[in-house]
Amino acid sequence: MTDDDVADVLMGLAYERGAEKTFCPSEAARRLASDWRSLMPRVRQVAATLPLRVTQKGEEIDISTAKGAIRLSLRPEDPA
Repeated sequence: MTDDDVADVLMGLAYERGAEKTFCPSEAARRLASDWRSLMPRVRQVAATLPLRVTQKGEEIDISTAKGAIRLSLRPEDPA
């Protein structure tokens, strides 16, 4: 499994949900492997490179310093 595979699953989940809905990074890990828990650090690392919004308790945060449960989503589109 490559980082591109992880990115494809993360972005696929984000597009399935749309900008209004969030998902847990563990959902991506579960789609990638039955032993998903060991993938969580890698999923977070790859998520940090993508155009995703990272929130915790509804507030946008920096994924690199996040501790505990986080949620991911597409970034809302900028008004034109």
